[in-house]
Amino acid sequence: MSFQSLGLHKRILQATDDAGYTTPTPIQAKTIPAILTGRDLIGLAQTGTGKTAAFTLPLLSQLVENNHELTERAARVLIIAPTRELVQQINDSIRTYGKFTNLRTAIVMGGASEKHQIEKLKSNVDIVIATPGRLMALMQDGHCNFGKLTHLVLDEADRMLDMGFLPDIQEITASLPKRRQSLLFSATFPQQVERLSKSILKDPQTIEIGERSNPAETVDQYLYPVPQHLKAPLLIHLLEDHQFFSVITFVRTREDADTLTKELRGAGIEAEAIHSDRSQNHRARALRDFKASKLRVLVATDIAARGLDIPNVTHVVNYDFPGQSDDYIHRIGRTGRAGAEGCAITFITDNDGERLKKLERHIGKTLARRTAEGFNYKVPAPEEEKDKRFVKRQPKRHSSDRFENSPRGKAKKTAKKTAKKRTDWRKRK
Repeated sequence: MSFQSLGLHKRILQATDDAGYTTPTPIQAKTIPAILTGRDLIGLAQTGTGKTAAFTLPLLSQLVENNHELTERAARVLIIAPTRELVQQINDSIRTYGKFTNLRTAIVMGGASEKHQIEKLKSNVDIVIATPGRLMALMQDGHCNFGKLTHLVLDEADRMLDMGFLPDIQEITASLPKRRQSLLFSATFPQQVERLSKSILKDPQTIEIGERSNPAETVDQYLYPVPQHLKAPLLIHLLEDHQFFSVITFVRTREDADTLTKELRGAGIEAEAIHSDRSQNHRARALRDFKASKLRVLVATDIAARGLDIPNVTHVVNYDFPGQSDDYIHRIGRTGRAGAEGCAITFITDNDGERLKKLERHIGKTLARRTAEGFNYKVPAPEEEKDKRFVKRQPKRHSSDRFENSPRGKAKKTAKKTAKKRTDWRKRK
């Protein structure tokens, strides 16, 4: 099957040819014709399957097709995504596929100039790509006009709800025109996402590619048991293998990301951290450098890496065990994208046993265990600092105590005793 057989407008096909894309992925082959019919749709697919193009291509095609019917220019498509990085990637995708059209886009997201975004919205753009928080704020201030909106897309819906954006999404969608085409894309479909889909979609068609609870089959998955104190040395040891060319390493917290990045740099490994405490410019620069192979390792938290579409990631390392099974799916989906081969390595400690059992039940397979050849697993843990709460302390002495034990204090004490004896002797007489 080719893109030419999917019913896309000739200008969009010209752009796909120019970008070197000839064969659609399975989700693109199924969703593009369905979206072109104008029906609401739920798309369920693993990350890295090409779902961004699955909705941007048909939406662009519809906009170009209906351009002659417009009496005035206004925002007709609203795409909502959970993170700034994903918003930027969707915008890049639209620029690539819409290069032979005159369609204009606006980005609305935190970490960038609000004033510039407001000015862009006033310039009568065709497509708005936004994160929920900033979009909600600008809508409340009256800076967004969606009166002519015809298409709504919720991308990575499961992650947006995980991040607590449900109230914003409900308020945003309630203010949009009722007559519209609504599309919802998600890697997983928990009850919360299902309830949301029922509230905003009308008689949707559901398209599911692969098993939503399983990672891509092209990704090899391994467990590396390791004590907590040897995680960083083990990662550095593994990175001595030059096959670990482009690696995303996941940690639990922002502080962990910064600490691990420093350790990797100290070992001479080009690494950078991305998380919500880093500025948008810093994160964008790190992603550019990583894509250009100037960085070998990207250390990330779950939220910061959500939706990243980086080609040729050779390895994903779960430095910290994922908190939820779905997080595992999303993490390792950064490698093996679009049918390419990839490798996912998960470090496990003695404390991860129960979560590992839950994960293996979730994905329906037992993960193979490996050890790193030539690595010294017998290095003892550094001696723990004694808990100061249990160290017996001497009672704090008052300044008067110190005076009493001084020569002056002792002399004064003796004088008092002598005076008392004299008083007692006089009384007896």
